[in-house]
Amino acid sequence: MSTTEELAEPAERVPDVPRHRRGIAAAAVLLLAIGGFGAYRMLGSEGPAAPGHGAPARTVAAADVTYEVLGEGTADISYRGPDDDRATVVTNATLPWKKTVSVPVGAAPIVHVTLGEKGGTASCTLAVRGRHIQRATATGAFGRTTCGGETSAAPAAAEGAR
Repeated sequence: MSTTEELAEPAERVPDVPRHRRGIAAAAVLLLAIGGFGAYRMLGSEGPAAPGHGAPARTVAAADVTYEVLGEGTADISYRGPDDDRATVVTNATLPWKKTVSVPVGAAPIVHVTLGEKGGTASCTLAVRGRHIQRATATGAFGRTTCGGETSAAPAAAEGAR
């Protein structure tokens, strides 16, 4: 045996990925791309169109929600409005207080009431599409109460038909 043959050892071979596994990986990548594109189209990446330009802005289904706080004096009130991500806060609101807003369907309308140091009594009520959902009462110094509910895709007329 020559010196060259003694030094040459068989190189370790990295196994090839079988063809069927490469096909599965390619199909998975393709399905992810199609799913991502579908989600992109469904969520609507476009902002509202300028008036008279392009397609009209997409509308999100919403329900009219009426928050009402009854009582005397003042209270701090926070409620869910049309912006689903954050609450609207009204400090030292003079009672009685009432507000109607459009809340996206599927978002939970909620109103929190906090009385001040002088206390008293305050009641919150919540109505969705004119239908009473909940009433709760706060009493005493720094008394708190919350009224909450849910919006649904069915309009109030359809609910009454059942």
